[in-house]
Amino acid sequence: MKDLDAALLAAHRAHDTAGLVPLYRRAAMQARDVDARAFYLTHAHIFALECGHPETAALRAALVDMGREQPL
Repeated sequence: MKDLDAALLAAHRAHDTAGLVPLYRRAAMQARDVDARAFYLTHAHIFALECGHPETAALRAALVDMGREQPL
């Protein structure tokens, strides 16, 4: 996860909002527990909302499935 951490930091420094979405999603998939997974997915969702990313709805659905977001 060291390379992923470096990529996340670089994307933050570059203000690459769209680039942060797949990086945080990847971090969520590599997370070792449900709380860490929810943390990373929440960040991916927030950045997706900010930039109108095409995965916004899928990220929200994943958070709903985890019980971390309410259905509409």
